[in-house]
Amino acid sequence: MAGSGEITGVIKRVREGEASAKQELVDLVYGELRRIAASQLRRERANHTLQATALVHETYLRLLGQHGVGWENSAHFFAAAACAMRRILVDYARASRAQKRGAGVPAADFSEALPMVQERTEEILAVNELLNRLDSKSPRQRTIVEMRFYAGFTEEEIGEILRLSPRTVKREWTAARAWLHGEMRRQRSDASDAC
Repeated sequence: MAGSGEITGVIKRVREGEASAKQELVDLVYGELRRIAASQLRRERANHTLQATALVHETYLRLLGQHGVGWENSAHFFAAAACAMRRILVDYARASRAQKRGAGVPAADFSEALPMVQERTEEILAVNELLNRLDSKSPRQRTIVEMRFYAGFTEEEIGEILRLSPRTVKREWTAARAWLHGEMRRQRSDASDAC
């Protein structure tokens, strides 16, 4: 991966509107985005057909499709990429659930490559809801969870990107996981009590 200073310099040129900077940014970060997508896919069943390339391309299109790119540095860019991957999976899960209910909502352009999302629709949507709630409690913990869960970064990589010590990242990750697990247990308990 290119150095964070080099990426930050290109991001500055993208923000300034330099036409060639977008392609240069693609060249610098494509491999890392592909690694992030592949890391996400490693958690899935062995025979899924989701292609990391499709997820990377959709992520990049969403990131560069924003008006007024506001990334300050490489850390901000990669955090935005993890968030975009989360949104892509959530959007597809919602469309998939709507199709199952007969709403006729068209799937994302790469729907044929995403059967594993269909299998995990409820899980993806539940995690998304919990992350939205975690964000109101601790935006930093939400970012760390996104970077771990959706982008597959290690604690050391997150620390480098967010300019936090690995110890701080580990502490925040542990606290966020405990909160998320507690909320999931509570939701399962509430669901079983309702029956």
